[in-house]
Amino acid sequence: MIYKNFQDLKLSALGMGAMRLPVLNQDDSSIDEETAAKMVAYAMESGVNYYDTAWGYHGGNSELAMGRILSGYPRESFYLADKFPGYDLSNMDKIETIFPEQLKKCQVTYFDFYLFHNVCEMNIDAYLDKKYGIFEYLSQRKKEGQIRHLGFSAHGSYDVMKRFLEAYGEHMEFCQIQLNYLDWDFQDAKRKVELLQEYQIPVWVMEPLRGGKLASLKEEDAAQLQALRPEEKIPAWAFRFLQSIPSVTMILSGMSNEEQLKENIRTFQEDKPLNQEEMDTLLNLADTMVKRIALPCTACRYCVSHCPQHLDIPDLLALYNEHCFTEGGFLAPMALSAIPEDKRPGACIGCGSCEAVCPQQIKISEAMADFNEKLNQ
Repeated sequence: MIYKNFQDLKLSALGMGAMRLPVLNQDDSSIDEETAAKMVAYAMESGVNYYDTAWGYHGGNSELAMGRILSGYPRESFYLADKFPGYDLSNMDKIETIFPEQLKKCQVTYFDFYLFHNVCEMNIDAYLDKKYGIFEYLSQRKKEGQIRHLGFSAHGSYDVMKRFLEAYGEHMEFCQIQLNYLDWDFQDAKRKVELLQEYQIPVWVMEPLRGGKLASLKEEDAAQLQALRPEEKIPAWAFRFLQSIPSVTMILSGMSNEEQLKENIRTFQEDKPLNQEEMDTLLNLADTMVKRIALPCTACRYCVSHCPQHLDIPDLLALYNEHCFTEGGFLAPMALSAIPEDKRPGACIGCGSCEAVCPQQIKISEAMADFNEKLNQ
């Protein structure tokens, strides 16, 4: 197992995420705890020492399952991460009841790592609002030793991350972002990594395989990679990409069966970063994958000045591309929830004024109608 230095700790480069544990009868709330325990045992034996859970994973049962499983190991043999569930605004005034309950569910007296969960457009104002006292409360828990290291995770835009960092950046010890070779440009991940470097904050990675989409590729895409590294399996390319980014310290993978776990652990037996040719090939491939589905908006913004509804069309198209590529998911709906209803895709009247000035000749009105229909399904 590869290890990374973080302050005075040595963390396994691969962390086990507990968002996609094996389940019974395809019921996400019903964790197959026997299989999960076997997976943790194998991970422990293989040198994995970082485990990540959260309040909302598996319908609230992830913390309970991980608490029971990890209670069978010496506390000093693993690092446990948990998060404050700010993805739900109704939780914002409940920090004083949620945090102690999390310790109880996980059967620990402290968390090695604790995060502001999912900083995004929807909750950034609440996270920064001092009336909730979330930062103050967590800072006090850190002083008292119930939190060893404080950080945040972010699904929001670069600008949202920047706002959070301007407020709390000097106190953040790590940041977890969605990072993979597909999102390097598609979700502006490269700029987010650079932003964190400005604050000297190490990167924790979530979604390294993009929810499994990068675990298998089209035959012609896979052939390009296999020509460069015949011995490398396709999922490993996603991890090798991340091993090529110096500020990446922790790579979390939500593994739902023993086969995935064992394969990922095999990959992390050695550090094999990409050379320039391999990196260029991989990023060109990512660009091709996106272009097969995404509309070619260049954010020139000519359309915005011609929209009678004053919609931010480039931003809406970026969310539409994400929603189409992911075939659903929570990112686009979450971002749209922070936008007034009269500025969402459904507000488009289909007048075509934007299309008349679009250099890419995008059928914007059709995209807005399709987006609205997808959101309402």
